[in-house]
Amino acid sequence: MKERFWSLVAILAIAGLMLAACGGPATPEPVTEEPEETHVFGVILVGPYNDHGWSEAHYTAAEYVTEHMDNTEFVYLDKLNPADRPETTLEQVVDDMVSQGAQVIFTTSDDFKEDTDRAAEKYPDVVFIHISGDHVLTGDAPSNVDNYMGKMVYGKMIAGCAAALATDTGTIGYVGPLINEETRRLASAAYLGARYCYENYRGEDPDDLRFIVTWIGFWFNIPGVTLDPTEVSNDLINEGVDVLISGIDTTEAIVVAGQRAAQGDRVFAIPYDYEGACEEAPDICLGVPYFNWGPGYLERVQAVRDGTWAPQFVWEEPDWNDINDRDSSAVGFLPGPGLEDAWAERLEAFIAGLADDSITLFVGPLNYQDGSTFLASGETASDEQIWYMQQLLEGMEGPSE
Repeated sequence: MKERFWSLVAILAIAGLMLAACGGPATPEPVTEEPEETHVFGVILVGPYNDHGWSEAHYTAAEYVTEHMDNTEFVYLDKLNPADRPETTLEQVVDDMVSQGAQVIFTTSDDFKEDTDRAAEKYPDVVFIHISGDHVLTGDAPSNVDNYMGKMVYGKMIAGCAAALATDTGTIGYVGPLINEETRRLASAAYLGARYCYENYRGEDPDDLRFIVTWIGFWFNIPGVTLDPTEVSNDLINEGVDVLISGIDTTEAIVVAGQRAAQGDRVFAIPYDYEGACEEAPDICLGVPYFNWGPGYLERVQAVRDGTWAPQFVWEEPDWNDINDRDSSAVGFLPGPGLEDAWAERLEAFIAGLADDSITLFVGPLNYQDGSTFLASGETASDEQIWYMQQLLEGMEGPSE
């Protein structure tokens, strides 16, 4: 018995030596994959990130990118304006974002045009997307700058139409920001939409329609610097306006309209920029023309990551298949609870006409306020003519400069 035991021990020992000589059974080394690099992009906002207007629409777009693109995060700074951050420059903000790894930076105000170009020259390996600018179009931009803008003239045409359908007094008010080419073309688009629908759906003389524009002096209220948009909105209502269209970044027009309606006035409002803006006073909200920046942001961040990005100037139309498609349409219009069914049907017909080009509003004869020709009889405006509008249109009340 002992001999068998020791024989078994010997066999096992010999087998162990043989395995040792062959290196033994291999133990697999753990495989560690390198984590994919996180792609960082920056967003610089002129107003508060939660303003229910222009800046919040951009903040929402940044969130859209991180939801639709793996290993992506964003850094942001809001309220970069003379009132909130008088000592902070865009270059300082860019310095900080680049130090955090930002490879793409969105600068989201017309006021950032010159500063964006200077920052781009300082950081030639970073891509800058300047929203609302045109230096790529004019050839003045550095090679690492892109321009992107939604074609909001359509959203404003729809807003003007909704206002014309709802007004009883025949007097529409427009609360505008500062005066430049962008704000003139948007106010003028709203006016053209209002005239068309007042005549074609209401059967009224469009020359009887009043369209009053009051500019506050900046994109939003700066106490002591701008006109107070709350006071402006109340003054317009006191003048007989029963529909307020907002052209500023924030929500004072619809807030005031809601307050006046609660006091018994028949008044409606159309806010701007952000798709959730009707929430401020839903019962008197006719709808909101808004920017949907998410798809455009995503396309550009993805192109930089893929190495396919190239500078371009894009003024993007709505997706006419569905202007409220969050994955495809740069500009939308959400009807509000204040829009009656009969008005909604006419507004849908108007939108369909814009979509198939059976309704074209920037067609002459159209004059500027001073009587000079903007478009000759039968002339259809080019994008460049609309983009660079020098005055408001004849028939509009309010300054052009």
